[in-house]
Amino acid sequence: MPPLETLQVFQSLNRSPNARLERCAELGDGLSAALWSNHHDAQDYEAPSHHTLSCYVGGGTGTFRRDQPGTKGGPDKLCILPAEHQSAWVINGEIRLAHVYFSPEQFALGCVTLLDREPRELQLRENTFLEDARQAHRFHQLIGLNWHEPAERLLTSSLAHEMLSHTLLSQVGMREGLRLKGGLAAHQRRQLVEYIDQQLAEPISLGQLAGMCALSEYHFARMFRESFGLPPHQYLLARRVNRARELLRSSSLPLSEIALACGFSSASHFTNRFRQAMGATPGEYRQAFLA
Repeated sequence: MPPLETLQVFQSLNRSPNARLERCAELGDGLSAALWSNHHDAQDYEAPSHHTLSCYVGGGTGTFRRDQPGTKGGPDKLCILPAEHQSAWVINGEIRLAHVYFSPEQFALGCVTLLDREPRELQLRENTFLEDARQAHRFHQLIGLNWHEPAERLLTSSLAHEMLSHTLLSQVGMREGLRLKGGLAAHQRRQLVEYIDQQLAEPISLGQLAGMCALSEYHFARMFRESFGLPPHQYLLARRVNRARELLRSSSLPLSEIALACGFSSASHFTNRFRQAMGATPGEYRQAFLA
C-alpha cells in the first residue's frame, strides 16, 4: 500500500479548502483510516489505485452524486468506491465522514483466503448510500478509538479487518464476460494454499512451490502473482503474520515459540516483521486483547 498521503481519494479531500482532516493512521496490512469534516464542496475521483469504504458518521443529507442528484446521503449511509472507479460529488451543508482505504493486494489476499476464489474472477461492487447497520456500527467503534495509542490502534486494525471481511463477503461479485488467461488452475491454487498453511513453521522455497505445479521458478512466480494478486513471498509472509495473530489472541505460548511455529527464524525477526505489518510489536498486540 502506498503512503496514506499519496492515495488519490485522501489527496483530493486534503487539497480542498473546505475539507478538514481530523485524524488519520496507517494500520498495516495495506489498510489505512481517516476521519474528515467537510461542507459546501465538490469532489471528483478519477480511477484511484486503491479501494475506499466510507461512512457518513454525521450529516450528509445534502450530499449527492452528480449523476444521481435525486438520491441523497445521510447519517450512517455507506459508500463503497472500488479502485479504478470514477465519481463526482456535491456536498451541500455539513458532513462528517470516516474512510477506510485498502490496497488491491489486500483485496486479492482476501479473495484467496476468505472466499477461496481467484482475485481476477472477482470485483468489488460500487455502491452509493448503502444501509448496513452492522458495518456502520463498526465505523462508529472505529472513530471512538485513539488510533495512535498502541493498544487501541491494534483494536482499530482488527475493526478495519472486520470491515474488509464483511465487504468481501457481501459486496464482491463475479466479473462479467471475463476470460482468464495465464495464472494457475483452481486445483493448483487450492493445493498451494493448503500446503503453505500446513508448512508455515518450515522453510519454504520458491522451487518447492514451483515444483508442485511442474513449473520453472520464473514462470511460477509470474503465474502465482497473476492468480493471487501478490508475489509468493508476500503471500507467505501475510499467512505467517495471520497465524501469529491467531496464536497471540488464543494462546499463552511464549513469543519465541510463536515465532518458530510461524516460520520466523528468531524472536527478533518475528518482532520486526510483525511490527512492519501491524504497526505494533507482538507483545503489544497480545496485551491489547488481554486488557
